[in-house]
Amino acid sequence: MDLINKDLVILDMKANEKNLAIKELADLLRDRVSNQQIYLQAVMKREEEFTTGIGMGIAIPHGRSNSVKKSSLCFGRSKKGINYNSTDGQPVHLLFLIAVPESSHDEHLKILSQLSRKLMHENIRQALLQAKTVDEVLTIIERE
Repeated sequence: MDLINKDLVILDMKANEKNLAIKELADLLRDRVSNQQIYLQAVMKREEEFTTGIGMGIAIPHGRSNSVKKSSLCFGRSKKGINYNSTDGQPVHLLFLIAVPESSHDEHLKILSQLSRKLMHENIRQALLQAKTVDEVLTIIERE
């Protein structure tokens, strides 16, 4: 999976609020996005439609934008939790940010679907919460 690599993972996020958390992860995309502001606007527009805090301590914000040069997946973990306005009202501990080019049509839906299927499993969520290294996180995310 070329979507994610070591440079796109934060094991201990600093942000404790939704917009700051999204920006913290988006900052990792500097080589994959030509205009971060335009990409962030796409993500925030999507957030305004409906929260991507799907419950169980998970959020999957995403955006399609012409400024995205290469489809990417960022992962951030927050031990203390992020105030995210999630559907279940609980803080987010596992945050995945998806970036896809505007022209990619339904690629973000495929990525969302794959992620959602994995994250339905408690053992996957726990493994991500307990992973000690970025390599462990990548192995868990890339596992079929």
